[in-house]
Amino acid sequence: MVVNGEGVTYVGGAVIAMVVLAAAIVGIGTILWLLFRLFTVPGVVVHEFAHKWACEFVGVPVLEVAYFRLSDPPGYVRHAQPERYRETFVVSVAPFLVNTVTAFVAFLCLATFLETTGSIRAASGEEIVIAVVLGWLGLSVGMHAFPSTGDANSLWSRSRAEWRRSPTVLLAIPVVVVIYVANLLSWLGADWLYALGIGVVAFSFIGPPIF
Repeated sequence: MVVNGEGVTYVGGAVIAMVVLAAAIVGIGTILWLLFRLFTVPGVVVHEFAHKWACEFVGVPVLEVAYFRLSDPPGYVRHAQPERYRETFVVSVAPFLVNTVTAFVAFLCLATFLETTGSIRAASGEEIVIAVVLGWLGLSVGMHAFPSTGDANSLWSRSRAEWRRSPTVLLAIPVVVVIYVANLLSWLGADWLYALGIGVVAFSFIGPPIF
């Protein structure tokens, strides 16, 4: 088989083009991933703070806390094994309550701010920045309200171990199922929809913003 110089040039150019394209795609993907992680900083911090606060509230020793990092998982709280089931339950579901309330307050402040401003079109640069920050906090914190799969695993393991001794533990099984389903649906944007739902409820208290 004879390959002329022109053919080699075309093949080489095609290979180089594919390498450059792949590098560009990977680079863009990495940038988007980094931007998304940075967008979620407030939500992750509040989520992990809720776990830590719940541990301290029920008397479970906290061993290590990472409020945010760029690796996986983005945040975590390592704690001692709770002695009672209700302590496990409180620590596991605390982010749902804390993040939901925090996101609601952020959206409520945003709705009040927009109502006071009168018209976002006539708002100053500083007012727009404030509105964007409040919206960012509401979305980021709200979308991290769902307890993680790890939280569900802890509840499920404890439920399986204790339901015979204490049948009331079975009442928490629906909560475990909801957590698993919520994490599964997060791939379809359920966490974003939940955060937006919190915003809709908060705005309903104040009234529609004037754009």
